[in-house]
Amino acid sequence: MNIYSQIRANKLKSYFIIFLFIGLISLVFYVIGQYYSDPTTYFIIGLVFALFTGITSYFYSDKLVLKMSSAKPASKEKYFDYYTVTENLAIGAGIPMPKLFVIDDPTPNAFATGRDPKHAVVAATTGLLERLERSEIEGVIAHELSHVKNYDILVMTIVTVLVGTVAYAVDFFTRSLWWGGSRDRNNRSGALGLVFLIFFIILMPLIASLIQMAVSRRREFLADASGALLTRNPDALADALEKISHDPHMMKHASTATAHLYISNPLKKDSKSRNWITSLFSTHPPIEERVRILRSM
Repeated sequence: MNIYSQIRANKLKSYFIIFLFIGLISLVFYVIGQYYSDPTTYFIIGLVFALFTGITSYFYSDKLVLKMSSAKPASKEKYFDYYTVTENLAIGAGIPMPKLFVIDDPTPNAFATGRDPKHAVVAATTGLLERLERSEIEGVIAHELSHVKNYDILVMTIVTVLVGTVAYAVDFFTRSLWWGGSRDRNNRSGALGLVFLIFFIILMPLIASLIQMAVSRRREFLADASGALLTRNPDALADALEKISHDPHMMKHASTATAHLYISNPLKKDSKSRNWITSLFSTHPPIEERVRILRSM
């Protein structure tokens, strides 16, 4: 399987995951409706809510992510290398020049967001732009532009919003479970619904997070390969990843909602001592594994 067929396969899998999330949200509302003795109405509400959230995230997610990250527009005069590297790589990738932003943070990192290549945004920290060589910056930007070209930015942003929607729905109805409740609690249907509701309250956030993390890890490998194909210099990206991973600090403005968008986990750095459990709950594959694959190209 070549890289282009892999891109197509990942797009199809990602669309499946999006529909799966919409189904899960609707199912959560349906189970809640069982507890309140009106499953059909709650299912329709959940479906409409999921679709509305998805549509809203499609148009405004990039602005929300930039605001959460405290990113500011980058000028060509002040960040000349950043601008020219991105401009050259965008031409090579055959995509429009994305808008460039800078995050005032000494920790080296970067991410891309937006709904498609015409509305893409790339953001890099001041630490990355100051501490990396031009060739290494080129490797990082090529990685991010690969996310743009492969439409990862759309999929990962929508998945993020849908994961948040699941968590919000579960939290909202957990509170209503404690402070309110069904008017028909003694009814068998209401009792069964309560059991399933408690089950979903415990399980759904875990399932949503695992899917989010699995999507992120898979796409990081694909973006590494695509970026190396674009620059024809996989060692530059490998060098950049090693420098980024050796920084011990967490980013000031990163959060669990946006962590998976970055080229490297901004909250918890990779470690050689990680086991299969920590790997399972990580938004990124181990840096060592990514570097090993890049060095072997």
